[in-house]
Amino acid sequence: MSLKKASIIIIIILLIDQISKIYIKTHFQLNEDVTIFSWFKIAFVENDGMAWGTKLSDVFTFISDKSAKLILTLFRIAAVTGIALWLVDVTKKQKSKTLIFAIAIIFAGALGNILDSVFYGILFNDSTFEVAQFLPKEGGYAGVFHGKVVDMLHFPIWNGILPEWMPIVGGKYFSFFDPIFNVADIAISTGIGILIVFNKRAFKDSPKTEASDMVSHNNLT
Repeated sequence: MSLKKASIIIIIILLIDQISKIYIKTHFQLNEDVTIFSWFKIAFVENDGMAWGTKLSDVFTFISDKSAKLILTLFRIAAVTGIALWLVDVTKKQKSKTLIFAIAIIFAGALGNILDSVFYGILFNDSTFEVAQFLPKEGGYAGVFHGKVVDMLHFPIWNGILPEWMPIVGGKYFSFFDPIFNVADIAISTGIGILIVFNKRAFKDSPKTEASDMVSHNNLT
């Protein structure tokens, strides 16, 4: 797969991710939800931290929330830069399509969430008790690098009281699946899943690379 094709995949994912986030941000109040099916809801929440809403300041209590957010955003930028360089490298070396596709969608997802963290604070006002406006006259809800990631996809597939016969958790309320996420998160999770499940296929050299290596070896011998 060429870098051009990988770039098209990235652009498509970014467009879907950002359009869905901007729509939710400009049409929903914070914590508002709409039930589409019994097992699927559009639920608007904002994530100011890492996965599951965890903040660096929760782990390192000596760091303020504002500093923790800045550190996290800068770390994400550094990480996505590394992923971009990896993508360019594997396309130049004509590695497997599986590997290039996986890296491309991971990059697209990571970049999608970074756009929220870097720009959403200055592009929108607060969504608490009101629907946010794009480029409000009074300014955004936070400075650059301090935006919150917009999440909206919720799949409450099952909830209820677990049977008494189950050890430890029996008789307790249980809900599956609680996390609320976005298109970017799906892209990242899918890419990582591909690298884990199809590990051998992903890291196997393409036929072109193998042929090139064989020619180089024959020239040396």
